[in-house]
Amino acid sequence: MAGRRNMPLARTLRSGMLARCPRCGSGKLFSGYLKIAPRCEACKLDFGFADSGDGPAVFIILIAGFLVVAAALIVEVMHRPPYWVHAALWLPLTAVLCLGLLRPFKATLIALQYRHKAEEGRIAKP
Repeated sequence: MAGRRNMPLARTLRSGMLARCPRCGSGKLFSGYLKIAPRCEACKLDFGFADSGDGPAVFIILIAGFLVVAAALIVEVMHRPPYWVHAALWLPLTAVLCLGLLRPFKATLIALQYRHKAEEGRIAKP
């Protein structure tokens, strides 16, 4: 695909956030919650290249951790609730944030991987 790099970044990010095929933007990227489909049902793009690794989980841990810790500190300083209230508030919020953000982040990283033709690193032969 010669024109991948010329694809608008907004289109790449949109297809990632909607978990759609990075090439056509209409076929589903996943066949389960996080299981990547073998190929696009619309344009037949083989998703064998897609390997986001641990990248999405790292981003989610950093983002969700920052949001939850900041919110917990604000609530603690302003209201000083008992510890069980903190547990009742922040444990479910952490789970919802992590599970809710993981799929779109994984799809977005795969769409960016497709756009930039990213591959596994190899040692060049002389």
